[in-house]
Amino acid sequence: MIRLSILVQPIEEVVTRDLSSLVESLIGEATAEVGTGRLRLPPERELGAALEVSRGALREQLLTLELLGFLNRTQGRGTYLESPDSGFLSMHLRLALQLGHFTAEQFEQAREMLELAIIEQAAITATRAQVSALRRHVDRMVSATSDGDAEEAIAADFDFHRTLFELVDNPVFNIVHDALRDVLRDVVADRRAKALASVETTEDFVTDKVHYEIVDALAANDVDAARAAMKRHFDVWRTMTAGPDIR
Repeated sequence: MIRLSILVQPIEEVVTRDLSSLVESLIGEATAEVGTGRLRLPPERELGAALEVSRGALREQLLTLELLGFLNRTQGRGTYLESPDSGFLSMHLRLALQLGHFTAEQFEQAREMLELAIIEQAAITATRAQVSALRRHVDRMVSATSDGDAEEAIAADFDFHRTLFELVDNPVFNIVHDALRDVLRDVVADRRAKALASVETTEDFVTDKVHYEIVDALAANDVDAARAAMKRHFDVWRTMTAGPDIR
């Protein structure tokens, strides 16, 4: 029988509330694994009895949590509560792009606005070791482009920007960045190829080398210079790929 509450409340609100209640109950039944601290759930039969729900209903709820990335089943070891990753958000955004609800340009604008905000905090907290790691990513990027290795150049580019987010050390930003990266990977690859076709030699491909300006600004812990360098990075990218002006 369908509960009356579902008829008078948004389905998302009902599902979210029910899952939140379930998670609270699961935390109460979970035990911390020795050595890892991971929260391990008891077998389904015990868990269902403890929560006073049927195994069928419990399996459906656990499957939902698993699809959302909050549950991990390891064959031969058991079921664990997990911290979420970007997987579900990536899928959600990719489907929205395919269905035409969002455009690639809107995703690129969101990425730019987010990175302009992130770079300011990164300039404050960046250490010498972190700056060195960023510089190595740019070196990889430039070298891969020179060698004609597009996949490696794109990987180095994404590693560079992911490292920027790690400097800020906020898992919420990391998940959003990773989801946007996954959605934009094909777009970036296509536009990169288009930009490379517009130059005579890889020495003229300034899209990679402009990252050095960001690194230098971070090395000096100069917030204004870092923001200006990041903005120039996106300006150069738009100019070389003939992308839309989203400033």
